Parts: sequence; structure tokens; C-alpha cells
Amino acid sequence: MHTDLRGRDLISLQEWTRDEVDTVLDVAFELKRKRALGEPHPYLRDKVLAMLFFFSSTRTRASFEAGMAQLGGHAQFIESRTTQIAHGDTAREIGEILGRYNDGIAIRHCDWGVGNRYIREVAEASRVPVLNMQCDVFHPHQILADLMTILERKGDPRGRTITVSWAYAASYQKPISVPQDLILAATRFGMNVRLVHPPEFELMPDIVEQARENARRAHGSLELLDDFDAGFRGSDVVYAKSWGALLHASDDAEAAAIAARHADWITDERRMALAAEDAIYMHPLPADRNVEVADAVIDGPHSVVYDQAENRLHAQKAVMALTMR
Repeated sequence: MHTDLRGRDLISLQEWTRDEVDTVLDVAFELKRKRALGEPHPYLRDKVLAMLFFFSSTRTRASFEAGMAQLGGHAQFIESRTTQIAHGDTAREIGEILGRYNDGIAIRHCDWGVGNRYIREVAEASRVPVLNMQCDVFHPHQILADLMTILERKGDPRGRTITVSWAYAASYQKPISVPQDLILAATRFGMNVRLVHPPEFELMPDIVEQARENARRAHGSLELLDDFDAGFRGSDVVYAKSWGALLHASDDAEAAAIAARHADWITDERRMALAAEDAIYMHPLPADRNVEVADAVIDGPHSVVYDQAENRLHAQKAVMALTMR
């Protein structure tokens, strides 16, 4: 276990060692047990986390606020459009000023080509830890929750097959940060990763190459497929969600037109039956029901989406307790 994580930024799990990630998971499971037993754990008494949102949320805001309260501190909600950030506050100013007011800064900024760069600029200016609540490239706290859920349901993930697949959704061009961070983490844990998507829904090439190198080091594998059904066959973990054609489309209308060509990419009962008998279905939510995934699957016996959502709370509390104490 690493005991020297105080003050560390978490922008990408890829920038933390495997031992450091394991430390977070160990603490997360301990905090989950304490929560279940009703044992107080105010490790961050009188600490304040600034939560800066450029992109709306449900689970992210609720879980970070609840987590800080359970750790004995306070979460300060800041909406970018209702502050001077919309009128000129720079990333450096935010890092300098919120870093002096607070004990940590968490940021959710998913604008393509902007979010990750902004978070890093804030972190460079901040004297306190900066936590990535999701950007255009990474979503580390979601992935920590995903790893917790896989460990709970499947035990040692080494050698297990996970299908990380695109699925159709008509609501909006969703960020690519979840599948990118997931293939990076799953390959580090020695899983056999199937990345499945139509040709127009590629992930960033450098991320795919990093995942391939992770797989080589951890004795797992990374396989790229464009056949939705083939991706399901025999899989232990099915993680099928929509993301945008961000590397191919210049605007939302073009992206929607591309996605419409693949409207049959829905996780339904027939496809889940192709996976292993005890396979689990995962999704970070919200899902486009009966478009992205059938009700019978997301509400069915294979689904672990609510356990996955709960684990956001415990994983984030672990990160905050370790970095902000």
C-alpha cells in the first residue's frame, strides 16, 4: 500500500502506478465496508472540495457531494456558466484562487480538444490536488468504480474477457473518455480486451497504442473488432455504450447521420445470450433505454449498473481521503 499520495493530482489513471491504483481500490473497499456498518470515517474534517462543472451531471455531482460529507468535509458546487469563468476567469486564475480557498479542486470539462488541457492548466497553477471528474480524454473516477465492480463480481480479472463496445444512441454525441480510460485500465489489469466499434467510431490512436503496450506488459490482450455480435461471444464483461464520432465528424449533425447508419447496435437479450452464461452487463449511465440497451438487459439479471453507480461513491472517497488529507 502507498501512503504518499497526499497532494497528488488524479487526471489520468495511466499516470499513476499499478500499485497506487491498487491502494485506491483497497481503501475504497474499506470505506465501502465502513459505510455498510455505519462506522464514521471523517478523515477530511473541515476540508473543502471545489467542484467546477462545465458539463452537467447526476451521479458525479451527487457522489462527490455525498462523499465529502461522509468524510467530514464540504463540497462547493460551482457551475461555470453562472460565474465569472464565463466572463474571463482563466484556468491559471482558477487554479491559483480556488487552490487558496479550498483543499482540493475537482473539474468536469468534456469539450472536445479543450477539457483535458484546461484541467492540466488548472493543476499547474494549483497548490492543492486537482481531480478529473471527466474530461474529453479520461474519466478516471468512473473507471475506478468499474474496476471495483469487476473485482466484486469476477474476482481476479486477469485472463477475463471484457467487451468494450460502441452502441447506438440518438441523444447527443457522448464523450469518448469512458471507453478510452477503460481499455487503458482493463489492459493494465491483465484482461483480454475486445474494443468493438464501427469504423467511424475510432478512439484516439495514441490511447489505443498505450492500451496495447499495457496489455503486453500485463500479459493480457487487446483485440479490435467491428462486428457487434462477435464482440459478445463468450465475454465475461459486456460494457457497451455510445460515444461520438469525434475523430471523423466536424459537427453534431454529421455525427448523428453517421451514428444512424448503425442504429441496430443495441444490447438486447439475443446479444447478451452470446456472452458467457454468468456475464455481467455494465454501463456508466445514463443509458438511452431501448435504443442503446434494451430494458430487459439493463434491468435484467446480468446488469450490475446500480452497483457500478454506487461504487463511484466509494472510489471517489478513497481518492479524496488519500490525496486531500
